[in-house]
Amino acid sequence: MPAAKPSDVRNIALVGHAGAGKTTLAEAMLFATKATTRLGSVNDGSSCLDYCEIEKKRKHTVDPALAYLDYNGKTINIIDTPGYPDFVGTALTAMSGADTAVLCISATAGIETNSRRMLRATREMGMPLAIVITKIDSEGVDFPELMGMLSDTFGHGVHPMNLPTGGGTGVIDCFANAEGEADYGNVAEIHTQIIESVIESDEEMMEAYLGDEEIPAEKLAAAFGQAMVDGLIPIFFTASVNGAGVEELLASIAKFLPAPGMVPGAPIMDGEGEEASEIPVEADPDKPFIGQAFKITTDPFVGKMAWIRILQGTAAPDTHYHLHGGRKTAKIGHAFKVLGDKTTETKMAVAGEIIALAKVEDISAGDVLHAEGKERYRAMPKTPTPMYSLAVTPKKRGDEQKISESLHRLTDEDPTFILRVNSQTHETVIDGLGDLHVRMMLAKMKNRFHIEVDTHPPKIAYRETISMPADGHHRHKKQTGGAGQFGEVYLRVEPKERGWTNENGPAYEMASELFGESIPRQYLPAIEKGISDVCLHGAIAGYPMQDIHVAVTDGKHHPVDSKEVAFKAAGKWAFIDAVKKAKPVLLEPLVDMEITVPADKMGDIASDLSGRRGRIQGQVMLPGNIVCVEAQAPLSEVMQYNSSLKSITGGQGSFTMEFSHYEPVPGNVQKQIVDAAGKREEAE
Repeated sequence: MPAAKPSDVRNIALVGHAGAGKTTLAEAMLFATKATTRLGSVNDGSSCLDYCEIEKKRKHTVDPALAYLDYNGKTINIIDTPGYPDFVGTALTAMSGADTAVLCISATAGIETNSRRMLRATREMGMPLAIVITKIDSEGVDFPELMGMLSDTFGHGVHPMNLPTGGGTGVIDCFANAEGEADYGNVAEIHTQIIESVIESDEEMMEAYLGDEEIPAEKLAAAFGQAMVDGLIPIFFTASVNGAGVEELLASIAKFLPAPGMVPGAPIMDGEGEEASEIPVEADPDKPFIGQAFKITTDPFVGKMAWIRILQGTAAPDTHYHLHGGRKTAKIGHAFKVLGDKTTETKMAVAGEIIALAKVEDISAGDVLHAEGKERYRAMPKTPTPMYSLAVTPKKRGDEQKISESLHRLTDEDPTFILRVNSQTHETVIDGLGDLHVRMMLAKMKNRFHIEVDTHPPKIAYRETISMPADGHHRHKKQTGGAGQFGEVYLRVEPKERGWTNENGPAYEMASELFGESIPRQYLPAIEKGISDVCLHGAIAGYPMQDIHVAVTDGKHHPVDSKEVAFKAAGKWAFIDAVKKAKPVLLEPLVDMEITVPADKMGDIASDLSGRRGRIQGQVMLPGNIVCVEAQAPLSEVMQYNSSLKSITGGQGSFTMEFSHYEPVPGNVQKQIVDAAGKREEAE
């Protein structure tokens, strides 16, 4: 049943590294509350959350899944997110629908790479955090070492809410019990620590506590959510397969975790840009409706669906909404609660709830739906820049249009999957976060739309620029018997600061320093068009140009023969002439890498990175004799780093990488790239 009021809603996002047991935990919670009739398993393909064929085959989550259950009068919405770094984009956006991030950490594997990444994300988003230690019934778990890792990583704000007992077959509640036995730790001490941490979040309770007054359990429970908003991180121990700690976790989520309205979250703005103002929003069902689409999915039966987090008001079938500042309205109509691949229609949903709307072609992830016809925007979490590119061509003739349509559907679902057409080669190019990410998206296209493609090796997104000022000149003169063509252009190019952007993105800046009527003003757009063509297609190796200031300084025209086409050609070749004199350089994308490996492999990693022109920026020793290496390297050298890391570490290493910035390539590398581009041009 949908919640009756916002205080009866709990929204959690299960995050963490792949294999940490997020989906298995969600299945155990659903089964424990009879939301499902059997305990779904990832391994045997019976999970109701990993329901697509790709997930069943690979036995891990590829897309976020949504589920809900009722426990002790509370509706708990669960967002299960992928754990592989290649799918972090959808995990981050899905988190925006939750109030609390629940970080799952395997008791045997400890804190892995993507867990650290998601920890950083929760801090950037200002989300309260809870930690669930999974698989506590595994053999050889070193709880003192594990707790040491947690304290070192998360600080003194982490406190166990319960502790394992009976070799991982049960748990003891440390919040409710001041004494008892556990497999690890002192129950009495931990009880005192967690109580005092909650009390510290409330000045009135703190004064009473210091005055030796007894604080009622109900008052402590009521203050727990605010304590989490203020930085308290509770730890829960579970073993999903045997059910240890699952019931206790559910009880704590319902009783203690923050309700909608307690967590500030990203603000609603009345526009975009620095001049936009914040709009007050309350989790009040009686106020005008405001919601945000945070995830787009494609259902084979009902088509495009949008997951909506209701931020204010109530959603009913007759509720009308605007998108952003548009005048056109739409009606909620049929709203659904989602459990895996199953949907159940709901007639009403209050602030704080998560619903799905079907057949919503106009809605995109991040869009704000609101009852008032004014501009409303809400920022989505920042996602990594896609860096891995493949050109795709249809296996069957005539499938070009189908490929474009299906890929556009997939880009709606994933903000880090981008579709573009290369203006030079006219190839269809897809960009993703890595090889695994792109392969899974193509597998989705095959499974869902029955379309297959051939792919070309990935291309690096190089850029071209200049390193010094220079002048250029070209006279375009053509006489064909009738009206001729004449245009002459002098210009100067200068380098701008690296990464300079204008309103259209990284490119060039053009200015006119003309005096008199040496070139009539109506021909300046034609000159700029010629320059723009070169910036788009490159001057030395066929890559887009950026960070260049261009000043048109002089020229000549003819009262009869001068035409736009003549000045376009003159501008183009004058610009190329100047660029070739300005010591052109090729820029390559560099990535920030975070590589986690056993400490005894550090030397091998350093040597391998050096051979890839990488630079180690620092390293941090982690508990468990693990080292985290921070490095920068050219993307071209680490495109296939996954296989190399597996070889070096015997499968024990993991890494993440994100785009950092552009840097000039070494001279010998630039020569190789330019020569290769010249050969391609000759062949064409």
